[in-house]
Amino acid sequence: MTAVLEVKNIVKIYDNEKDQFATKALNRINLTIEKGELVAIMGPSGSGKTTLLNLLSGIDSPTSGTIHIANKELSMMKKEELALFRRQHLGFVFQEFNLLDSLSLKENVMLPMILEKRDAVYMENKTKEIMSTFGIYDIADKYPYAISGGQQQRVAVSRALVNDPSIIFADEPTGNLDSKSSKTIMECFEKINKEMETTIVVVTHDVFAASYCNKVIFIKDGQLDSQLVKKGNRKDFLDQIIDCLAILGGGTHDD
Repeated sequence: MTAVLEVKNIVKIYDNEKDQFATKALNRINLTIEKGELVAIMGPSGSGKTTLLNLLSGIDSPTSGTIHIANKELSMMKKEELALFRRQHLGFVFQEFNLLDSLSLKENVMLPMILEKRDAVYMENKTKEIMSTFGIYDIADKYPYAISGGQQQRVAVSRALVNDPSIIFADEPTGNLDSKSSKTIMECFEKINKEMETTIVVVTHDVFAASYCNKVIFIKDGQLDSQLVKKGNRKDFLDQIIDCLAILGGGTHDD
């Protein structure tokens, strides 16, 4: 298999000048995500999973160590180059949806392609294809404030996909959704992972969401603790995740 994401010995230290001490948020993390994997990152509150996601997605940079995505090392890029790389190669799904209320759903989905100055016919066809995949093309002309949270998140997933990213990062994607909408969103991730071989990394405290993934990586006190690989059905995997979190000491709250 081909590695989409490779992390080697990353350390993240936050200096607190006021109190003159440093906090080691992440300590020598090594991680490889292969093409086509659907991976959850879980851990107790304060374990470092949000910090890790920020580093992997180029929002923040490590104190030491390297992060390669699609064979490019993030820390070697200048600010403008990194911004362009993130736009072209990474997709993002957030807990708060982050849709623009002034744009229709269709325009929200098109936005990454507009920034890339794609051909108008291509944008139209691509948008229709992806929104139809998630059953939201019939509401394409509506605005975010006029639809449900579950529908908004499907729009957000569509937007994350339109530039055919190397990897999608999802930060608590079911955090603001009810159980029915959470199921729909995770089924969307499962669908694009299987049908399009899209690589997805989900940071979540939701065991139900994590059970849809192929692998769960557990982090504790800034270090990788263990991992589970799905071998049976989703119900069995859910039970295994719950058992691991119980041993780990929680994971029911975001950090």
